[in-house]
Amino acid sequence: MTGRGQIHGSDVRLLMPLTFMNKSGQSVVPMVNFYGIKNDELLIAHDELDIPAGSIKLKTDGGHGGHNGLRDITPHIGNDFHRLRVGIGHPGHKSKVSGHVLSKASSDEQIAIDSALTAAFEALPLLLDGEVEKARSQINGFKLPE
Repeated sequence: MTGRGQIHGSDVRLLMPLTFMNKSGQSVVPMVNFYGIKNDELLIAHDELDIPAGSIKLKTDGGHGGHNGLRDITPHIGNDFHRLRVGIGHPGHKSKVSGHVLSKASSDEQIAIDSALTAAFEALPLLLDGEVEKARSQINGFKLPE
């Protein structure tokens, strides 16, 4: 599913792949190529096991870190794009990872994730204005209210 709109005066294109996560490149790569989207204009939001639910991090560059969606995208466009890493927490043992990422978050976790995403949206104007370091500082400094 795709969309187009204005955010903070910037023309943006949104994509929500309907493929399986490990086939994300089948959606992302054609859209990037068709619209001529440069990697420094690309933000991919994805779940992240390595950070707690309700935490967010803005990262630029780097490997796929074991994320199957990124693993399918990076061979085609490289690693030098922005990522919004949305924490979902780790279930504790690798045998539980598949069930964890495919299941619905608990209500407390979902509230925490929603709060983190709201904080990320608040920093989006900085990113759109090219103030990546300010956006990164704001996003990475987000803490859930006690």
